[in-house]
Amino acid sequence: MDRSLVIIFAAFAGTGFYYWFSRMIHKESMQEYILKHQWLLHPNAICYWRAVMALFAYVLYFFSPYQAPAIFIFTFAAVLDGVDGVVARNCNLVSKWGEWLDPVCDKLTYLPPLIGFAYAGILSTGLVWVLVAIEFAGQFFARKILSMLNISGAANNFGKIKAIICFALVILCAFVDENPGIIDMGDEILMACIILSSASAIFKFIPNWLYADILSTLNFFCGITSLVLTHNRHFAWAIFVIIVGQLFDLFDGRMAEKHGGTKYGPYLDDIADFVSFGLAPAYVISKSGGTMAWLFGFVFFIGVAYRLIRFISVDKKRTDLPDGVFNGLPSPAGALIVLGASLVFQPDVLCAVAALSVGLMVSHIRFAHFGRVILKKIPKPLFFLASATIIVTIAFVLKTKNTQMFGYLILCSVLLYMIAGRKWLRPTVGAD
Repeated sequence: MDRSLVIIFAAFAGTGFYYWFSRMIHKESMQEYILKHQWLLHPNAICYWRAVMALFAYVLYFFSPYQAPAIFIFTFAAVLDGVDGVVARNCNLVSKWGEWLDPVCDKLTYLPPLIGFAYAGILSTGLVWVLVAIEFAGQFFARKILSMLNISGAANNFGKIKAIICFALVILCAFVDENPGIIDMGDEILMACIILSSASAIFKFIPNWLYADILSTLNFFCGITSLVLTHNRHFAWAIFVIIVGQLFDLFDGRMAEKHGGTKYGPYLDDIADFVSFGLAPAYVISKSGGTMAWLFGFVFFIGVAYRLIRFISVDKKRTDLPDGVFNGLPSPAGALIVLGASLVFQPDVLCAVAALSVGLMVSHIRFAHFGRVILKKIPKPLFFLASATIIVTIAFVLKTKNTQMFGYLILCSVLLYMIAGRKWLRPTVGAD
């Protein structure tokens, strides 16, 4: 059987099983069955089973001719990583041991095949061992310190997204192993895993009330870095850095609401937004080369400044504007419009797009907040899967250096947000 068909079949079967189980777990009969058979279906037992399945799949793949069954078994082992969490939450079986065991079983699931593919010449051996070192330092050294400090070592979002990407990377390597002529972006994805693994360990030591300020600071430095890259005419990299800044901006407000922050946090957030979503995109427009580029860059700069000032001084104080609703297109989305257009269109068209973006931002058209409204409607597993997909897609763009594809992906993402932002706006306003 063709390996691509095996991977597709395994992915559909695993996804179907997860969807079925996620629905069944809400039934009282299923919960009672799990509680009566904890030796088999306790979250910790599921961790043991998936680790054994993954190691068995490893032996099958690298030391036998039965590679297709190995791929199928590994896929189900990866799916069980989500199942154990579903069981723990819905059956009230969360435990300290489980918090430690779950990431250990993750590592036992994806690290052995990654090492195997490294020595098969598909991945960088050095990068794989860097990931192994970070993973085990975080698991055994960092968690020991956290335990001594009485701080939870449970997986954070960085770690969860990293695990999904590592599972996907194993499947990708299996596909590349049979099709060596395709574009191999394994090392780029591996670098993303290393960054996320490092962030997962580091953020466990940071007090929760500093999260928001750190994310805003990172957003600010992304804006400064983008200005430098634009000055040196590295437009694709400059835009990529701004998008990374947008990811930081997406979560700084949520972290401030959840954990609090310092009194300087709101000012830092506003300054970072102005630099990353106003000044940096305006500089991209002005350096695009059109005869009127400097003028439309200035117009965009003023438009974002007006949008932010109106948001701070007027919109935040309005009682008729429901929570989680923007008055006008938010500046990060406005920035994405011109950034995507700068990679796709000629300078004259870019200027027109910049004017359209400014018009949407200063308008009174309402859009739902992506983080507070739209993300809350997305199931967590789907959110982590979508985040992993975005990172893998970015790795593919960086590998192929296809800037036009990058631009179209950015524009499509903004269009999807605008549609979703209007669609989910109605129930939000009606509930106010």
